Amino acid sequence: MSRGATLRLAMTAAQQTKVVASSPDELRRDLRLIADMIEPGGRVLDIGCGDGALLAYLAREKGVDARGMELSQSGVNACVRHGLSVIQGDADRDLEAFPVGAFDVAVLSQTLQATREPRHVLETLIRIGKRAIVSFPNFGFWRIRLSLLWRGRMPVSELLNNPWYDTPNIHLCTIRDFVALCDEIGVHIERSLTLDRHGRPFALNPRGGLANLLAEQAVFVLSGTTKQTER
Repeated sequence: MSRGATLRLAMTAAQQTKVVASSPDELRRDLRLIADMIEPGGRVLDIGCGDGALLAYLAREKGVDARGMELSQSGVNACVRHGLSVIQGDADRDLEAFPVGAFDVAVLSQTLQATREPRHVLETLIRIGKRAIVSFPNFGFWRIRLSLLWRGRMPVSELLNNPWYDTPNIHLCTIRDFVALCDEIGVHIERSLTLDRHGRPFALNPRGGLANLLAEQAVFVLSGTTKQTER
């Protein structure tokens, strides 16, 4: 990580309190649910933070030490204009710069499927955060299955709204795929939420077939084993 990036990341909590954050009603539904899972006053890193809406809300409403990493220059510029502590970085490469347990929570919202090495990214999240919150679109959702069955073409939906030839999503997965990956690398699932196509949560076991069929997206709270966090 460059010295300039380190300096930008080292903005004080006092600077962050000057952020004019979005109201809770203006956050995406999944971001509101993620915000509710985060305790006040902690250290939070939001990877793929976009325009910083979640960071701004957490800094204002929960007094967290909110930091961000965003790949797009436009997203970084938007965050910096609002006084947020954000660096430009790639989740596949730049998370390695952070030490073990650097954050109370590492957030990866709607970004895992766009990484080149999702397994490595997930392992790194657990290393640098005491907990990780991960959300992603469920490619096992029934509307996607039906679209593939009847149209025989890659589905386009509100969450997956790019055509196949122009999409950042290179590793789409189902809820079952994600649970299997967590089991494989020894990541503990502390909590999960399945969301319908309007972003409303409902209670379904993520290991069951109904969640994989009915949920358009999912949010997981994860923690690592002792073996992992000592890596």
